[in-house]
Amino acid sequence: MKLAIVDYEEKYQPCFEKFNKAWLEEYFTVEPVDKWVLEHPREAILDKGGKIYFAMADGVITGTVALRFIEEGVYEMTKMAVDKNFRGAGIGKLLCKTAIEKAREQGVRRLILYSNSILKDALHIYRKLGFKDIPVQPGMYRRSDVMMEIIFKTP
Repeated sequence: MKLAIVDYEEKYQPCFEKFNKAWLEEYFTVEPVDKWVLEHPREAILDKGGKIYFAMADGVITGTVALRFIEEGVYEMTKMAVDKNFRGAGIGKLLCKTAIEKAREQGVRRLILYSNSILKDALHIYRKLGFKDIPVQPGMYRRSDVMMEIIFKTP
């Protein structure tokens, strides 16, 4: 399987929505904020300075991740999901690594994420890739009981 990372294109929006809604419905529920972001990624993420990336395997979109602008120098890694048929192939790790690298390249000082303690595999990957646990700040998601960050060294 040949994996590549591609930038958001409007034609990929259905995958962004489908993968994330399926994942949320499997583990939690789709909250109103999720529904809006997933159905309107251009307004919710891209037009505000964020980015959305996709993993493509042999020409098929298999997963996605977004970097959402929070404030100057601070972004949230969010909406990471992998098509159920492709889980366990390292795509989530690749997406997470990509988000970290892209944030660093863009000069982000602090990258945060919200998660949940039941997602042991994801939390393991995040920690392995450099995220550190921090106290949970009230965020946008009711399901979050874990918050992490990476502070990038400034040159």
